[in-house]
Amino acid sequence: MPKQPEKSKIENHKRVNDILLAVIEKPAINFLVRVLPSWITPDMLTIFGFLSSILIGVSYYLSNFNRNYLWLASLGFILNWFGDSLDGNLARYRNIERPLYGFFIDHAIDIMSEVLIFLGLASSSFVDFKIGALALIAYLCMTNLVFLITSVEGVFQISYGGLGPTEARVIAIIANTIVFFTGNPIVHLPIGTINIFDLVVVIVIVLLAVIFVTTTISHAITLSRKDQAAHIHK
Repeated sequence: MPKQPEKSKIENHKRVNDILLAVIEKPAINFLVRVLPSWITPDMLTIFGFLSSILIGVSYYLSNFNRNYLWLASLGFILNWFGDSLDGNLARYRNIERPLYGFFIDHAIDIMSEVLIFLGLASSSFVDFKIGALALIAYLCMTNLVFLITSVEGVFQISYGGLGPTEARVIAIIANTIVFFTGNPIVHLPIGTINIFDLVVVIVIVLLAVIFVTTTISHAITLSRKDQAAHIHK
């Protein structure tokens, strides 16, 4: 059996997470992994994060009947951050990493969480279903791009332009808060009218699309040059 290239091994991947909120998030994570009781395991945190995503999706749906559920959705984002951000960090802190299992199960659950959250958002009365579905597609496109880059370059890049999952959660919480207090007012733009929450989601879609396209072109050029150089030196 041919030897697996070193850079393709999960345990050798370089992790890049240069987010805008790192100055707050990293010290918080370092503190939490030190103080968590020994009976809490990375798997428990992964499950906790997934259950929190269910809470978010259900809360968005229930906000159709009572706007107060937006606060529960915001709480869900905080709880989801806790579980999703600490599971791998706790494993690394305790030196109990399972690189293959951890990478697979963590990101399989992340994908399910993304579907639950965005479909929950799209099912609410605050966001048009088509816009919510398009946001899910855009987010899943970025997720797949991250996995592709990890596979071919050995770099697991979570953040782009200083933005990552933590910033996405913060944006969602801010949007929930604004809509709760303002009632999701209509904004008049040169191209038409749109409500506040739809506008926030559309902006996120555009950002994801721009990042996806520019990152794809950039890496395609880099990889093409690497292949050409490798061919020349054969």
